[in-house]
Amino acid sequence: MQSFEIDKSDLLRIKTALEADDAELERVLKEYHASEIAILFERLPQEARERIINILPTEEASDVITEMTEESHPEELLVNLDPEKRSEIVEELDYDVATDIISQLDEEDQREILQEIDQEDATSIRALLNYDEDTAGGIMNSQVICVNIGHDKKEALDEIIRQSEEMEEFYTIYVVDEHKTLQGIVSIKDLIKARAEMRVRDIYKHDPVFVKADLDQEEVAKLISQYNLTSIPVVDDHMKLLGRITVDDIIDVMEEENTEDILKISGVSEDEELSGNWQAAVKSRLPWLVINLATAFLAASIIRNFDATVQTLAIISAYMTIIAGMGGNTATQALAVTVRRISLSDLTDRQAYDTILKESLVGLINGACNGLIVFAVAYFYDANPMLGVVLFLAMTGNLVIAGITGAGIPLILKRVGIDPAVASSIIITTFTDCIGFFLPLWLATKLLL
Repeated sequence: MQSFEIDKSDLLRIKTALEADDAELERVLKEYHASEIAILFERLPQEARERIINILPTEEASDVITEMTEESHPEELLVNLDPEKRSEIVEELDYDVATDIISQLDEEDQREILQEIDQEDATSIRALLNYDEDTAGGIMNSQVICVNIGHDKKEALDEIIRQSEEMEEFYTIYVVDEHKTLQGIVSIKDLIKARAEMRVRDIYKHDPVFVKADLDQEEVAKLISQYNLTSIPVVDDHMKLLGRITVDDIIDVMEEENTEDILKISGVSEDEELSGNWQAAVKSRLPWLVINLATAFLAASIIRNFDATVQTLAIISAYMTIIAGMGGNTATQALAVTVRRISLSDLTDRQAYDTILKESLVGLINGACNGLIVFAVAYFYDANPMLGVVLFLAMTGNLVIAGITGAGIPLILKRVGIDPAVASSIIITTFTDCIGFFLPLWLATKLLL
């Protein structure tokens, strides 16, 4: 089965059905999966979305809202629905999904929705709203299946059947004591294979991997990846079981974090929506461009200090832009690799040192290879072997510095508590531009004039 992509024919079918009666629209919608309808919503106006959600059965409508991206603003769709339909959908949503959506609304709308739904559901959602959205508590689902450590086989299986009625799927069964303190985990397989007289305490696994509710979601993703888990329990400071985080939640977190890092490295605010309008894009990007402009003036000031060299040896101006550009590319490569390493794990001092050493060596080799090419061009095209020597040294030196800064600056920023993906690119661009202009001009002044 191929992934669904928005097609003109699909949009035309939906739009045509929207002009017909509800029966025809319902017939057409049955041909689409909930996730496909959510994708189509990206191209439909709010009125069309509301009509479709109102026509769909509650369970499917909740699936569509679950699949909607944050940038499609499911909270706006939800808040505009009829209160009865809205409460049915919210009660059908997983607690973590409902919390994510409701948290985007203002306090008055939040209060109104929570008053409409079942009291037990409202209590669970209110509890989740207290956690920061980027923490384990903020992405966990408080619906869990747990059995008491003292239960026998029949009691445990009966409890699992009872609790699973409210859940679509579950990966792990958690073992707790009478105070709901996490003790371990047990598998369905082990319970089924156990003898009738055996109790949970005889077959459960001790010391499960768990996370505290205030742990950053990126750290949660690392743990699930490291231990190859399908879900991980969330506990408070007293080891009381609060909820679970499943692997599908982590996939969303990883996509969000990767998108955030890519935007930051590119000098784009993480608050800019990928499908946002041009005003939001300008507001997000202009401050970074102004900072880049200031650093460009710094690089230009270096050229001003070598006016005599530029006037006497005009050809150097063409080559120094090449050297600066190559330095920028080299630094960006080192930056991308280093930021990725930082995001995967905290580097020790030795690992940080090895990373910088590796990138400086890579810069030296690549600089020498590219420097030889530039030397050959200057030797045969400009008939100036000394110019070739200057360019070889400048290229090699700039790529070494680019490798060191591309790896070293994000590591330094990380150590001082600054997000390396945010500020690294601007600092590195300044370094590579300034050194890329300074080295050929300084060497030319010393060796050619």
